[in-house]
Amino acid sequence: MKLVIIDYGAGNIKSIQFAFKRLGIDAILSNNPEIITSADRIIFPGVGEASSAMKMLRKSRLDELIPKLKQPVLGICLGMQLMCNSSEEGNTTGLGIFNVDVKRFSNAVKVPHMGWNTVNGLKSNLFKNIKEDAFMYLVHSFYAEMCQEAIASTHYELDYASALQKDNFYGVQFHPEKSGEIGEQLLKNFINI
Repeated sequence: MKLVIIDYGAGNIKSIQFAFKRLGIDAILSNNPEIITSADRIIFPGVGEASSAMKMLRKSRLDELIPKLKQPVLGICLGMQLMCNSSEEGNTTGLGIFNVDVKRFSNAVKVPHMGWNTVNGLKSNLFKNIKEDAFMYLVHSFYAEMCQEAIASTHYELDYASALQKDNFYGVQFHPEKSGEIGEQLLKNFINI
């Protein structure tokens, strides 16, 4: 199993790397298109601000490569948001893989949404052996709206898409690498897709 974590300067990649190491997989960190395209599975992480992250992707031309990937790709947190059409964060155009927009939570709730929350409405093999209302760890101020590609939802101020899937592309708003045994199960499921 060749697993590559896309290293474009906007990711908490060490914790993801350690999570896979616990599963017996040495993940490769790379921004090299040849290494990325030869991977069996790809993780597209993201921590930080959407517009600066997109600038880094454009600079390395990964914005052109990622939507063309054929193997399973998992976007985590900002990585998932960048796979959407657009984000209100920095008025950013995304990669357009998922046909949904990313909005900011209102000031009626505490932002960022931080801590443990439940995921429900689970669809897809990504959630195999994970029960409805399982708790996952989240840290975010922006969310993907509910849409056709939603495979899980979470409630905070409103119901939003906490996981998305289209073809070989998957995205999760939560951090599986920080979500204990349930997050570990999701990473195992991704490897076995």
